[in-house]
Amino acid sequence: MSGPFIPPPFILGLTGSIGMGKSAVAQMLRDEGVPIFDADAEVHRLQGPGGVLLPMIEAQFPGTTGPQGVDRAKLGAAVFGNPEALARLEALIHPMVNAARMQFLRANAEAPLVVFDLPLLFEKSNATVDAVAVVSAPAQAQRERVLARPGMSEEKFDKILALQMPDQEKRARADYVIDTGCSLEETRAAVKALVAGLLARAESRD
Repeated sequence: MSGPFIPPPFILGLTGSIGMGKSAVAQMLRDEGVPIFDADAEVHRLQGPGGVLLPMIEAQFPGTTGPQGVDRAKLGAAVFGNPEALARLEALIHPMVNAARMQFLRANAEAPLVVFDLPLLFEKSNATVDAVAVVSAPAQAQRERVLARPGMSEEKFDKILALQMPDQEKRARADYVIDTGCSLEETRAAVKALVAGLLARAESRD
């Protein structure tokens, strides 16, 4: 005798360009009890000490790994501005991240709402989501936040922006836009309202 039907989780894709405040919004979602798959964190785990990707990365890009995992500066230098090398690296990373994402989904199969935190959701991801929330802020706030980071320069920032879909286009393609150009309290209130609305959407699918 089978048990009651449990609908699959409502999947929200969370994305946003560099410096827009996506990490802060992701933490607010966690504070609301929403399970989150963090693609960046998974990549760091795969490339960290003892990570399963290390031998493959070392074979493709000799001298870019060590006991502490990937040397991000060396690997970045090997692929930055080199589309062919970047494609080879992504061919190693993406299948493993996709597998981890599916494992996360199975582990949270009974949750009404989950989030896929995917920085390049529009640019690179093949993830299937039910709706997309884009984290956004005014361009000047974004630039100030990013340039305050250690090791960042105007040139590096501009190169990163060139690889990302413009914020205006992301906003146009989003189902929801979360503004971080305001106070933390206002952003948190917007996140709480979004979660409440998505939970209501999820329940309506029962």
